[in-house]
Amino acid sequence: MGLTSNKVLALAVTLAVVFFVATVWLWPRLSRRNWRAVLGRVGLLLATQLALFASVGLAANKSFLFYGSWADLFGQEQSLGVVVDHSAGSKDVKVVGKQQLDVPGASRSEVGGQIQKVVVSGAKSGITSPAYVYLPPQYFQPAYAKTTFPVSVVLTGYPGTAENLLKGLKYPRTAFQQVKEGKMRPMILVMLRPTVAPPRDTECVDVKGGPKTETFFAQDLPTAVASMYRVGTQPRSWGFIGNSTGGYCALKIALHHPERYAAGAGLSAYYKAAEDVTTGDLFHGDDRARKRANLLWSLDHRPQGKSSFLVTSSKEGEGNLKGTLAFIKKVKAPARVSSIMLDSGGHNFNTWNREIPPTLVWMSGRLSAS
Repeated sequence: MGLTSNKVLALAVTLAVVFFVATVWLWPRLSRRNWRAVLGRVGLLLATQLALFASVGLAANKSFLFYGSWADLFGQEQSLGVVVDHSAGSKDVKVVGKQQLDVPGASRSEVGGQIQKVVVSGAKSGITSPAYVYLPPQYFQPAYAKTTFPVSVVLTGYPGTAENLLKGLKYPRTAFQQVKEGKMRPMILVMLRPTVAPPRDTECVDVKGGPKTETFFAQDLPTAVASMYRVGTQPRSWGFIGNSTGGYCALKIALHHPERYAAGAGLSAYYKAAEDVTTGDLFHGDDRARKRANLLWSLDHRPQGKSSFLVTSSKEGEGNLKGTLAFIKKVKAPARVSSIMLDSGGHNFNTWNREIPPTLVWMSGRLSAS
């Protein structure tokens, strides 16, 4: 049973109820002052508390998907299995699994599209990272056989997993529905987490003597994907979307690499690199690199390319409102900026699920196939 399954949650709740009832029922028998009675009382109380905390934790995790699997919860690397498909001509992307979208007729890829689990190897950064690639139904249809498609890289926050983008935020299903309703054009999604060197949060920085995360996202990932799939190779074919840490990364990569990405969308993004126990020393005393990682500073002090940005916040409940308004004010031509401002919201999946459909439509309008 999976960590996020209803059966696991129901089992935990049932155990909590059983232990509570057992405690009430057996307490009179355990009221004596011998060691067996004391151990019995301690055991029942401990079991009840553990079951109760497990129920609350599982319910919270199911709602917000902090962890997508048992392996993720216990900090274990998830095995990607053996290669089941590897298109000729690409040594940078290996397909290690396939699944269909949960929509009517999805057993046929030309009807429901396809989600491929892949491993991406970065030639310049030396980073290897798992990811998911959503291919829309049109990718498999004969009428589109010679068509190239625009691409959006999609990142979770930290320490989220790529599975969150499928299960909790439902990017592929939302993109499928928006195309079906005629609100956006077909687009490939490349979904992964910003933590390409787990458990460290590298904030999409090229760390001196450490992971070259910016190089991976700005150079290696587009090159690898283009070697495997029918995608456009010009900047106008590439966009970047993310939430929280992923949102910061999306805006940062689009801002600093307009030669690669034409658009960046940051959902509940912050605007300068975090520096804490999860990041370690990112800059090693390099004040220039630290300032460059501050997006508001970069907008003031570096040339702005022909990039399009989308930022989101809420008038109540979101901690990034001040920074978002400052970002909007600092964007100057030839760059462009748009925003989604909710009346109320928070730093959570419920808020992002309200923002994802219009974000995908906005991104589709900024990108073209070639």
